Amino acid sequence: MFFSFDLLFEAVMFGLLLGCFYAAVSLGLSVAFGLLDVPHVAHPALLIVGSYGAYLLGGWGLDPLVSGFLLMPIFFLLGMLLYRFYYETFESRGSAAGVNGLAFFFGVAFIIEVLLVLGFGVDQRSAEAPYIGESLRIAHYRIPYRLIVAAGVALILTLVLTLFFSRTFVGRAIKAVGQDEGALRLMGANPVKIKQLAFGIATSVNALAGAMLIIVSPVDPTMDRLYIGRAFCVVVLAGMGSMSGTLVAGLILGVAESIVLTLFGASWATAVAFGLLLLMLGVRPQGLFGR
Repeated sequence: MFFSFDLLFEAVMFGLLLGCFYAAVSLGLSVAFGLLDVPHVAHPALLIVGSYGAYLLGGWGLDPLVSGFLLMPIFFLLGMLLYRFYYETFESRGSAAGVNGLAFFFGVAFIIEVLLVLGFGVDQRSAEAPYIGESLRIAHYRIPYRLIVAAGVALILTLVLTLFFSRTFVGRAIKAVGQDEGALRLMGANPVKIKQLAFGIATSVNALAGAMLIIVSPVDPTMDRLYIGRAFCVVVLAGMGSMSGTLVAGLILGVAESIVLTLFGASWATAVAFGLLLLMLGVRPQGLFGR
């Protein structure tokens, strides 16, 4: 097998950009699963909905990122309604909420996929923007602007969420609700409303992440299956609910996947996320930044 340090450097460079994108894709799940302990396996399906929303708004001439920002309030309300239904139907009834909720969100993901197939067919859809298809030349390397844009937005989004959860009362309440609901009630906050708000935030992030996804690559209704393993890998690798840890874990996954893709081919790259997930669960179940 031919080995080149230039090839390795290029793989690491692309992996870092891809890792930022993986972090953005996983931020919402880090909130829902990591902080709220909600088995939100429908997260990648909502991500694809965000991509198709950006695609539809692109028909009006809007940039995918602008479309993602415009869709965030709608996704926020959708997330609040989705959590309220989950809470009233499962969580408020006791200990079986985890198993029943898992089945519920699998059902939501399946319904979303079927509706997307019925509405758009199985063909891939892509977005249009001036930076899609163009590349930045550095020496003899060419870096796609679509990856640079996605990575930049992902870094900003991670910073904003990190500051929100560490500097605001609502953010600290969201982090506390998964640890001690009783103490949160003593502070005058309603844990159910805090969780509902947090789930709305987690879902709204999917609108922007979905817009980034259609910038990075064309999408189809079944693409959520490719990201469910990656998203859970990043969240578990980071440590439940760590925003900065999610970024680091996304970078680790992106670089590892890019190197494996370069050296061993695409057929092995898809197994990287599951391999890292199993390794972390076996060696350090609390994640890199977990307590």
